[in-house]
Amino acid sequence: MAVDRTPVLKRCRQLDIDPIVMGINKKSNRQPKRQRRQESEYGRQLREKQKAKFIYGVLEKQFHMYYEKALKIEGITGDNLLTILESRLDNVVFRLGFARTRKEARQTVRHGHITVNGKRVDIPSYRVKAGDVVAVAPKYKDLLPIKEALISSEHMAVPAWLEVDIEKLQGTVLQLPTRDQIDLDIDAQLIVELYSK
Repeated sequence: MAVDRTPVLKRCRQLDIDPIVMGINKKSNRQPKRQRRQESEYGRQLREKQKAKFIYGVLEKQFHMYYEKALKIEGITGDNLLTILESRLDNVVFRLGFARTRKEARQTVRHGHITVNGKRVDIPSYRVKAGDVVAVAPKYKDLLPIKEALISSEHMAVPAWLEVDIEKLQGTVLQLPTRDQIDLDIDAQLIVELYSK
């Protein structure tokens, strides 16, 4: 399995992403470099694609597959793509506050600590649907990483398309997110333009 080992803060600087989007509460002390020349149209499109792939922790092959699925769904392809990425189980676990970062959420899911509608699911790319109940398995409710994540995520707001019950350590997907409910600064139209060349 391919792994992206690029330092997170360095990659955030390259893509102009605030580290808080990644769940990291650090700031880099380095001064940003001045751009020497104007970025081309292709460069902007590629940057948006890299930004989306980096934020959600998806590699090229899987990202392209999501784009193909988004093409087949009715509606705006870019919005469909972001909805598909947001509805991944690892992202939902992060958004509910059961993990501090998406990478940590991915590992939590991979280790089988999460259930969907009462059944254990260990596939981070599993797509949740409206009405699904995502919960921490009863056996793992006392795990230290989950407790730490809940403490650190108290200041984070849960998106409107999700509902969380901290006492039971479970959340409900009220509906799939629309573009205006996704708070990330990604121009999905540029990604669509890049793939449609």
